[in-house]
Amino acid sequence: MVQRRTKIRRRDTTEAIVGAITGTLTRPGLLVLGRHDETGRLRAVGRTIPLRPDAARQVAEHLAAATPGHPWTGAKFSATWGSCDVLDTTLVHPALVAEVSADRAVDHGGIYRHPLRFQQLRLDVTVEDVPRFGQGPAAAAG
Repeated sequence: MVQRRTKIRRRDTTEAIVGAITGTLTRPGLLVLGRHDETGRLRAVGRTIPLRPDAARQVAEHLAAATPGHPWTGAKFSATWGSCDVLDTTLVHPALVAEVSADRAVDHGGIYRHPLRFQQLRLDVTVEDVPRFGQGPAAAAG
């Protein structure tokens, strides 16, 4: 008798700040997300899988172009964990909070190894309410 093993990844729902997108402000492709560290600096924590058309429309309604001095000006974002490929991103005003589903694989205290799944915008939450870098469900992983 052959025993089969099933690998089940645990996923947590959490919030992060939208700091950049691929695509355009009117048609975002995916979100690059961040959290503030203990000094208040916005640190990238991961990216979403490509947005479904309905989710992209919802996000586009609330996006605003980045102003000078965006904390990620000049930053490059890896297309996938451990990849040398770089995403073509557009910086956005980091005031929008997204609820995402994430598995528990994280590095460096808070960077997700695998793409996040966009669940919804949290218009009832401010960036100050988002867990800090290294806190929340990601901190319990490791």
